[in-house]
This record gives sequence, structure tokens and C-alpha cells, in this order.
Amino acid sequence: MNSSNSAQQGPAARQAAMAEQVLADGSATAAELAERFGVSLMTIHRDLDELERQGVVRKFRGGVTAQPSGVFESNVQYRLKTMRAEKAAVADRALKHIEPGMAVMLDDSTSALEIARRLRLGEITPLTVVTNFLEAINLLSDQRGIHLMALGGDYDPLHSSFLGVSCVEAVQSLRVDVCFASTSAVHGGYAYHQEQHIVSVKRAMLDSAARDILLIDHTKLARVALHRVVPLSRFDLVLVDDGASADALRDLDEHKVRYEVCPTVGADDRAGAT
Repeated sequence: MNSSNSAQQGPAARQAAMAEQVLADGSATAAELAERFGVSLMTIHRDLDELERQGVVRKFRGGVTAQPSGVFESNVQYRLKTMRAEKAAVADRALKHIEPGMAVMLDDSTSALEIARRLRLGEITPLTVVTNFLEAINLLSDQRGIHLMALGGDYDPLHSSFLGVSCVEAVQSLRVDVCFASTSAVHGGYAYHQEQHIVSVKRAMLDSAARDILLIDHTKLARVALHRVVPLSRFDLVLVDDGASADALRDLDEHKVRYEVCPTVGADDRAGAT
């Protein structure tokens, strides 16, 4: 980017370009951004404060990151870019557990979105799909053979999904054949997530289904986040890509977790996110 052109941009345009760079790279220092965009460190910090307020990134001393931590979840636009081949492998295996006539629930994870992408092909119909994920709703809204049920609630732009008490109540009024969900971390026989309001919706979804299947990429194994979601024994099956280490799989074995390892072809990204 030309520094002089960047410096002449308005704050909104500059912040959008800055967000695009951080989402692509994963993280950046304030000094790097100041040089790239041709503005002062003071201006950069004001921009980063605004992007943090919007939930796009989070600041740390000297810089900013889009990557998740044990307390913060990543912006959905960052998660859409990560571990794509691994999520595709898990989604391909998940399709084997979906049959015509089923009612299927998808959470607001980008792993579940990969299932929605495949359902859009129309090869498994008729089907009822229930989701609170706006990305999946938009993807399936015009698909013939799929009865789409959108779960309402408070819209959360960070996750591009509907959450809150009204979403939980909507989920609790339903009974589906299978729920596909993901989470941020798996360790010691438990699934974890950073945010409490996400946890409450995921728990309701799991309670509403006859079968629960957890979708994870290998980077989530042996990690923890702030909130326990449920014990892994709550899931009928865990699907994980073949990047999982022997130690991580041994931990699943020790906790008597039923899992399947899904072969990955052409993994192109190794930065994990929900």
C-alpha cells in the first residue's frame, strides 16, 4: 500500500484496510502498521482502539492480534480463513452421519459452516436445518429441499450469529436428530470456550439433539479456554483431522472418548480457530 495514499485515507477506510491486514496476517505491531499506513503511532493506537471496540481484534502491549486466546474468541472473518483444509476434512466425514429426512442443528462455528457448504449441493434432501449462524442462514436460504429454521436472538457481529436468552429459549423448544458443534479448546476430558454467552447456547443445542457430534481441528486439542462447555462424554462422537498428535489422541483414549480421525488433503493453514 502506498504510504502517501494511505495517510490521505479517512479513518474508516484506513481502519478497514488495517483490519483486513491483521485478519490476513494474524497479528501486527503498532510500529509496523504506522509505517505501512504512513500515520503516527498515536493515530494507529486510536484506530486499534476502535477496531478492538468493534471486536475485530484485541490489543496487547505493542501490537494487535486477531488470534484467539483462552479468554477471547477470534472474529468470524479471521476464523473463516483458518484451518480450511482441516475443517473440510471433518465436514466431509460429518456428512456420513446425515440422512434424508433428518433435522440437523448447526452451531455458529466455521467448522459447522463447512457442513452447510456441502448441504448446499443438494445431495442430501429433504432435510431440516436449524442454525443461529447468519453465514449458514445466508448460504442455505434459497436451497431447494432444505427446510431452513433460523434461530433468532441478539445479533452478535463478532460471531455473525444470534445469541442470548431468546436464542436459548428458541433452541429449547426444538428436538433435532443430530447437532454438529465446535468449540475453542479440548483438554482433560472437557470441551472449553472463551465466552459465557456462547456456552449457554451451545449447551442448549446439545440438549436439544438425539445425537451430538463435536467438530474440531487438531490445534484445539490440549488447549483450554475460560469456560467449560461440557464433558467430552456428552458427545456421541468427536471428529478431528489427521493433524492430531499421538499424545492428543491418547488423551482422548484415556477419557474413553469415541472419535474418528478424518484424512486431510492439502492442508494450507495451521492457525486454529473455532
